[in-house]
Amino acid sequence: MNKRLNFDSLWYGCDAATMVNGQYSVIEDAAIGVHDGRIAWIGPQAELPACDAQQQHDFHGGWVTPGLVDCHTHLVFGGNRAHEFEQRLNGMSYQAIAQRGGGIAASVQATRQETPDQLLASAARRLKSLMCDGVTTLEIKSGYGLSTEHEAKMLEVAHRLAEQYPVDIRTTCLAAHAVPPEYQGHTDAYIDYLCDELLPEIAQRELADAVDAFCETIAFSPAQVERYFRTAQSFGMPVKLHAEQLSSLGGATLAARFQALSADHLEFMTETDVAAMRESGTVAVLLPGAYFTLKETQRPPVDLLRRYQVPMAVATDINPGTSPVLSLRLMMNMACTLFGLTPEETLAATTIHAAQALGLAESHGQLSVGKVADFVCWDVASPGELSYWLGGDLLKTRVKRGVISHVDAN
Repeated sequence: MNKRLNFDSLWYGCDAATMVNGQYSVIEDAAIGVHDGRIAWIGPQAELPACDAQQQHDFHGGWVTPGLVDCHTHLVFGGNRAHEFEQRLNGMSYQAIAQRGGGIAASVQATRQETPDQLLASAARRLKSLMCDGVTTLEIKSGYGLSTEHEAKMLEVAHRLAEQYPVDIRTTCLAAHAVPPEYQGHTDAYIDYLCDELLPEIAQRELADAVDAFCETIAFSPAQVERYFRTAQSFGMPVKLHAEQLSSLGGATLAARFQALSADHLEFMTETDVAAMRESGTVAVLLPGAYFTLKETQRPPVDLLRRYQVPMAVATDINPGTSPVLSLRLMMNMACTLFGLTPEETLAATTIHAAQALGLAESHGQLSVGKVADFVCWDVASPGELSYWLGGDLLKTRVKRGVISHVDAN
């Protein structure tokens, strides 16, 4: 005689795109049993074993997917750079703006001036927008402090957000984002400071889950990034890299050599980079928001990434200068229309592959037994609609670790 299953909650009355193996992997008329915040059973409702559930929830139609994962954000920052948006539209390049003290340097000044409470308040507004769009897990990078005090301040704010809102947040130290004003003309000395002082402090205080850098002609060279990465890994922190966004420097290959969780942007990556990422298991994170905002013309080599079976993730890259994006679903559409991904690929890119890019593949990003019970019921007739609609409120129910968690965007 089979033992009755016991669930904290049972969810049914929907079809499910489980995203197992990176495909829709559809279960029609699905049921999901949850125990201790994890999926204890999933399958067609007609095959549901005898069970008891403390709570039962009927979705009354729609499609359930894993909660969306936004694996690349700069959510915490001071001020904004709307004036630079105007400058770019009037013909000034991103590089020229940076050389005149704009760009990342402007956000550093604003972020250093704001208090933790001010940073928390503005970041919370942006976080709520993402949550209302179906996001249940995200990464938050530092990178606008560029000193031990202010990088720590940003990461502490990210931890406070995780305590106050029903989301899982992974924190990333992006202190090698730009050279701060006090080190202008002395980039190697700044790398010395990061390796000798800042990273040891961040590691000792356990403020970051990973370490990131910007490998670009206007930021840091591959040799400088390599030293930074070696220091990070000496503290047991995995790495990731902003690579090949504006030029080809071999950053993606460097990231792969360090077994990086991800290499991100990648418009100028080569086949050598793609092959290296295939061997290392590094995820390719595509960021159509920055591509669109900067009016770039060279797309990431999606066909090469497919050919080498490199997992592709898509994220908002929400930041004040180059990707003022508050909707991950909009990025799914842009990944289709601008980069040529299919709707199925974009849903995998914002669930199972995005979770992998955060080191969470074992627990997040798909609907299967043992995974965290993070899922969203959408008011759609097919999962492809999540990439089809430009905006609009498609979310019916947002479930975080088995508990309904609607969020007021205001």
